Amino acid sequence: MAILTDPIRILTFSTLYPNEVQPNHGIFVENRLRHLLESGAVEAVVVAPVPYFPSSSRVFGRWSDYARVPMVERRNGLVVYHPRYVVLPKIGMSLAPAHLAAGSLTTIRRLRRSGYAFDLIDAHFAYPDGVAAMWLGRWFRTPVVVTARGTDINFIPRFPLPRRQIQRSLAKVAGIITVSQALKDATVQLGIAPNRVTVLRNGVDLKRFRPLDRCQARAKLAFDGVTLLSVGHLIERKGHDLVIRALAELAGCQLVIVGEGPEHGRLKALAQTLGVAARVRLVGAKPHDEMVQYYAAADALVLASSREGWANVLLEAMACGTPVIASDIWGNPEVVAAPAAGRLMRERTPGGIVEAAQDLFASRPDRGATRHYAEKFSWDETTRGQLELFGQILSRTPRIAA
Repeated sequence: MAILTDPIRILTFSTLYPNEVQPNHGIFVENRLRHLLESGAVEAVVVAPVPYFPSSSRVFGRWSDYARVPMVERRNGLVVYHPRYVVLPKIGMSLAPAHLAAGSLTTIRRLRRSGYAFDLIDAHFAYPDGVAAMWLGRWFRTPVVVTARGTDINFIPRFPLPRRQIQRSLAKVAGIITVSQALKDATVQLGIAPNRVTVLRNGVDLKRFRPLDRCQARAKLAFDGVTLLSVGHLIERKGHDLVIRALAELAGCQLVIVGEGPEHGRLKALAQTLGVAARVRLVGAKPHDEMVQYYAAADALVLASSREGWANVLLEAMACGTPVIASDIWGNPEVVAAPAAGRLMRERTPGGIVEAAQDLFASRPDRGATRHYAEKFSWDETTRGQLELFGQILSRTPRIAA
């Protein structure tokens, strides 16, 4: 069988990938892949499994969304397959990698038989995706690269069985990427040799996220006065409640929260209780392309998360010229590393947010300087790093025709 030449053919494997029904889900994975493909050195097909659910009736809430996801679709010129896998709520965490691998096996076999002889599996999220990808790589005799992105390393390993599965799979895959140095340090603490872990941070699309006419953006969105922006799923670890509590001490400030999730009712009630409901707007989730308007119109983005791997919203806001206020956790200090970028909270509390906001607004960076800071974080370096890593792996694993 003949040795094949470029481009490298990859199979991107991740449950974190956008689809027709959930266009913002895992969009950072799609963005990285899209910029990698622009290099011309790679071809890709995406396998993005979704949980099986028997009914598309909206009475079942978000679970019914999975039933409406097409089995195959085309996004940005890429073919994306969505095989189903079994999810057992609350009790199925330890079984998730096995179900994920089994549910994807038939789709990947068909891909191989159709002639797509992929050279490498590019998996995102260490658990369950990375564990499942390791098994798939062994079945198809294909090297696997796993990208760790956040809770897969800084939270899930607290559970004994998933921790052991993560450790075993990372010890066996061909390459490991983390999106921040902090996540690399945590991966090393799991027993992985440092020289096996490559840090390739997320980048920002500098064409999509860019400064706009701020007056027009504010008028369009009806922003009035000093406006803080908080973006992310409405879940506890994102800390939207801390920003609402801080607002009580930031007289005259408005707060706009972009996102959906189970905390919506509690956040509205909290704003009412604190007497700041008139200054808080929960506007729901917004398409990725619309976020540039919100970033451009805001005076500062506030990210009060308790856990992050590499928070894309920080760079997106900066690329629009808007400084940020971020909790001092995990990868955030690697992003907010200069006054032009914004401020890190001294502590992740409402008081910490108030202190950082007051300090930022007392000495606001020029919005052009904030944009210039963000320009250092294009996707180019990440793309070069991926191609270098893939090339090193494939030099040890001959690429042969199926």
